[in-house]
Parts: sequence; C-alpha cells; structure tokens
Amino acid sequence: MTPNNRENFAGKKITIMGLGLLGRGIGDAIFFAEAGAEVLVTDLKTEKDLESSIKQLEGYKNVSFILGEHRLKDFEDRDLILKAAGVPLDSPFIEHARKKGVPIEMDASLFSRLAPKEVMIIGVTGTRGKTTTTSLIYQLIQRYFMGGPRNVFLGGNIRGMATLPLINKVKEGDVVVMELDSWQLQGFGESKISPHISVFTNFMNDHLNYYKGDLDKYLDDKAKIFLNQKKDDHLVVLPTTLKFLTEHYPDNISGQVKIASIDDISDFNLIIPGGHNKENVTLAVSVAKILGIPLDVIKEVVESFKGVDGRLQFVTVHQGVKIFNDTTATTPEATLAGLRALDQGKKNIVLIMGGADKVLDMTELEKALPNFCQHVVLLDGTGTAKLKLVEQENFKLHRVKTLKEAFEKALELVRCGDTLLFSPAFASFGLFKNEYDRGDQFLKLVENLVMDYPSVTF
Repeated sequence: MTPNNRENFAGKKITIMGLGLLGRGIGDAIFFAEAGAEVLVTDLKTEKDLESSIKQLEGYKNVSFILGEHRLKDFEDRDLILKAAGVPLDSPFIEHARKKGVPIEMDASLFSRLAPKEVMIIGVTGTRGKTTTTSLIYQLIQRYFMGGPRNVFLGGNIRGMATLPLINKVKEGDVVVMELDSWQLQGFGESKISPHISVFTNFMNDHLNYYKGDLDKYLDDKAKIFLNQKKDDHLVVLPTTLKFLTEHYPDNISGQVKIASIDDISDFNLIIPGGHNKENVTLAVSVAKILGIPLDVIKEVVESFKGVDGRLQFVTVHQGVKIFNDTTATTPEATLAGLRALDQGKKNIVLIMGGADKVLDMTELEKALPNFCQHVVLLDGTGTAKLKLVEQENFKLHRVKTLKEAFEKALELVRCGDTLLFSPAFASFGLFKNEYDRGDQFLKLVENLVMDYPSVTF
C-alpha cells in the first residue's frame, strides 16, 4: 500500500475497538474515514468521558459511535477490527470476531505490514527505557538525514500519535522508529512480522494485573519483537538481556544479534542522569552504528540529549530545591532507578509516590526508601494501601488524598539543597485519566508555583 492507494479501505466496514484520550484512536478513525471507510467506534468509556476525543471527529459523517458498552453484533459482518492496546487477552468480543472470520489488526503492526518494503522499521520494547531509547534513536537518525532526501518518523506508543496515518507520508528509503509495548506487539504476532531492527531494553515484572499474574504471557508478547525477524534483520540487546532471552528462546532468535556495550559511551558526557539511562543511550548508539551514522554525529546528538518529558524530567529549581517529574515510573524498579540516579548520599530526596495496584512486588523498593528519603508523601490508591512501610526516627510518611495536597506537603518538607521527586511507582487509575494526565497535573502545580515566584525559571 502506498500513499496513493489508501482507497483500498473505501467502502469497507471497520470497527475501532477503543477510542481513548491519547490521540491514537482519533488518528486511526480519521485515517479510515478519509479513506472512505464506514467507521464504527466502540469504547467502554462514556460519551462524557470521551468528549474531547469525539469533538475531533464531529466533521466525519461516516464515523459512528457505540459508547459505554461493546456489542457482539459490532464485531461481526465487518471487514476489519482495529483493536486498541490494552484490550484484554480474553476479550469475548475479539474472540467472537475471530469465530466470524473477521480480521483483527492493531495500529502499528497494520502500518508495518502495509508500508512499502523499502521503509525500514525500527522497534523498541522492554519493560523500562523504551521511550528514552526510542527518542534518542529518532534524534540520531533525524540529525544524520538532515537536509537529505530520506525522512525519519516516530510511531508506536508515542503520546498523541497514531502510526497508521504515516502510510500517507512514508516513501521508499524512509525510517520509522516505534516504541512498542507488549500490547502493540500482539499485533505484530498476529501478522507474523517483526521490525527490521529490534531493540529489547530489559525485562522486569510489570502489567501482572493485565496478564493475571502470568509473567510468561507478558514475556511472550514482548518477544514478538524478534520472533519473526529475517536473517538480515538485527536484534540489539545488552549482555544481560541477551542471556535472559536466549535462556527462554534458545532456537527463536533468527536475526543478527548486536550486543550493546557500556564501554562504547565511556567518554560521552551525558546530561540525563542514572545508570539506567547509560544503558538506554548504549542501545541507541548501537542502532546508530548499524545504520552507519558517523561517531562524531552520534556523540554530538547524545551529549545534547535532554531526555523525555515525564521520565526523570528535570523541571526547575525552586529556592534551592531541584524538582523532577517521573510520572511514567509505574513500577517499583522505575522509582528505585530514579532514586539511585538522583541520590547524593545525603538522604535528601522528598518523594511523592502512590497509585493504583498492578500486582507487583514492592519489597525491594519498600526496603530501599529509608536509605534515600527522610519523607515520603503517599497518594491515595489501591497500590498505596498495600504498602508495608513503617515510620522510623528519620523516615516519615505523609498520607494525602490529592496530588495538590501531596505537592503542598512536599513543599513544606523540602529544604534548600533537597530534591523533590514525583515518581509514583504505581499506575495512574483512579485519580487521573492516565499517567500523562498525572504528569501534566504535576507540571501545572510547579508552573503555578513558579508564577508565584517569577524569578524562578520554568
């Protein structure tokens, strides 16, 4: 399929399962609508919940909605079901569609299958580090292609972006860099495809609420990033990740393995903090080398890379206190990585954490918190309620109901030279629309604080 023949979808009956609020569902609906398809959007959220998304589709007469429920009849007699990431593995509606012979697709994998063969797909997965690694790879290639005839695009699990509409933009020789979570990789498995270059950052316990405690199912979805690679494709991994993957899939790694080494960036001066970010940079640099990007260009881009919003994002300094937004830390390992990255050996981090339960083991984080923090401000949530934290002489807990209360309490507790870290360690369900909304609300609180103190740069 090329930008000129999307009329292949003209007149087709397509059900989009999951509109959401992040923009991907909107982009997909617009793509199919403009291609002349008859589009039905169905979502368990109500019209009120999805008001902002629905408004963006008002002008399309060939888009209709079934909201607040799913109906079996909307998953039969259709030409295609496009399911959103996070649709349950055992969805009776998807199973019903399969029984009726209706094809099931996902945004990123459908794009990859339909894009011109000469378009290179680079995919990045793993439990942590996906977005940082993806963003740096994108910036490296963008700098390398600067002013040339080829283009590089971002896709996959990128906030506010749908991948499928890139069909209208890509041409031979272009590169698409995708962040791919385990849910999106289900679509790659269904289509029996894998990216030309696959990056697997790491594997940790996560999403066990979705996978009902079955870690093997989570790993199987992640592994789809390389299980269908061809012999000329590449798998980029750190040594520890390669050892883990070969133990679980000894006969299933068919692409060329590129082992990323921290030694390759030993003389790089990084802006982004933490050992975990060194690993992310190392993986991105390995991809750049596969593509033949010169070392001087690699170093220039890496040393100016400031990281990604919401991922141990330095926000500002207020009265000598450094403030960081780490809203995408939805696991204990992620929060612990942030604490280690910012630790100065002074036990001077005031941490705001808490949220919805993901059925993850919090033991290591619970033991470590008193080593980094004198104060922890705990947001309400089903996960927070399960924490087994005990106050000590120099380790105090403060429980609050809202993020605004948490921020105000943290400001009371910090002193000049301290670090205020917002790193939840849990999911955002309940108090927020999603983790991005959570981060946006935190940034707004900081921005309001700065407006009260104009001399502070935000």
